[in-house]
Amino acid sequence: MLDSQTSLLSSVMPTYKRFPIEMKKGKGSYVWDADGTKYLDFTSGIATCNLGHVPDSVKEAVSEQLENLWHCSNLYYIPSQEKLAQLLTGKTCFDQVFFCNSGAEANEAAIKLARRYANKIKGIKDPTIVTFTHSFHGRTLGTLTATAQKKIQDGFSPLMPGFTYLPYNDLDALSYLAHNSHCAGVLLELVQGEGGVIPADQDWVNELHRICKENDILFMVDEVQSGVGRTGTLYAYEQYGIEPDVLTSAKGLGSGFPIGAMLAKSAAAKGFEPGSHGSTFGGNPLATTAGVATLETFDKEDILSKSNENGKYLSEQLSGLKDKYKKLIVSVRGKGLLLGLETAIPAADVVTKMRENHVLILTAGEKVVRILPPLTTNKEEIDAFIQTMDLALSQL
Repeated sequence: MLDSQTSLLSSVMPTYKRFPIEMKKGKGSYVWDADGTKYLDFTSGIATCNLGHVPDSVKEAVSEQLENLWHCSNLYYIPSQEKLAQLLTGKTCFDQVFFCNSGAEANEAAIKLARRYANKIKGIKDPTIVTFTHSFHGRTLGTLTATAQKKIQDGFSPLMPGFTYLPYNDLDALSYLAHNSHCAGVLLELVQGEGGVIPADQDWVNELHRICKENDILFMVDEVQSGVGRTGTLYAYEQYGIEPDVLTSAKGLGSGFPIGAMLAKSAAAKGFEPGSHGSTFGGNPLATTAGVATLETFDKEDILSKSNENGKYLSEQLSGLKDKYKKLIVSVRGKGLLLGLETAIPAADVVTKMRENHVLILTAGEKVVRILPPLTTNKEEIDAFIQTMDLALSQL
């Protein structure tokens, strides 16, 4: 399979370090490779297949849409787009939605909105946006500049001006915001994913939110990975008792179909007007139909309650493994079903050993294992995962 895979990918730019598996089929919590080998998938397409692979409700809705209309551009009214926007605003504290195709594009939209808000509403001609260490906001030039990680920015200089980085979860560093009249907005992950599965401290979020409100700084949360039920609520900000001005969403919103969304309160949304931003494919009938079916399935099948229960159970079981393998596991952290194991050994070794035992997980840095099961997983699958992790750790 490897030889044929290498040949198959010879014309594809080598921007990914691929695992030696050729995926052919997925259903629920499982995927099958070209040889018919079955894997328990606790990556969910990197927190994207939150309802599991090929959920029937989404499949049926998209299949029906395929018979009618695929694309018509945003020059025309798209009913499924309006319905998805209403579902999102009805379930959150936001008033309006801009649709795009990915998390990076959603974050680009947030960056543009903050800059235009500063220019047009506040009269600031050289605005600054603050982001935080260990963050990850995307791979476009704007979002990799917003990403405060040197390894992501390597080789792409000159970077976009207008960004300042502050240490994550550092209360003292927030004084910078209170004394900077050019700050247009802050952009942060309430649970950092790629940066190591690091939740934000409650006191730090409270103080950051207070400073932003007092100084008319847009408080923008990147929930591309933590959103759509991944942390136990529809969006993680609900657990912090604050209301952001802007939120970005993607990944799980379309159950695998490419879609992104920037949600904003009406005051912040004033930064945009007709012609100030746009997208050819953003909010197209197929993607928004998938989004509507996804959110409706959340309600019909009580997904949030199930994921909360599963998240608590999985976290407890992982803590048991930490107690058993004290020399290998340093800590268990995260929220809901966005969980990380900080390891004393290279995380890639754990990922490899698990894959050899037909279970798929990810890394989040050199020494953090990232665990992202579908929100629809069950106790039996979690038990099977824990048994395999126990075996893998014993082999290591």
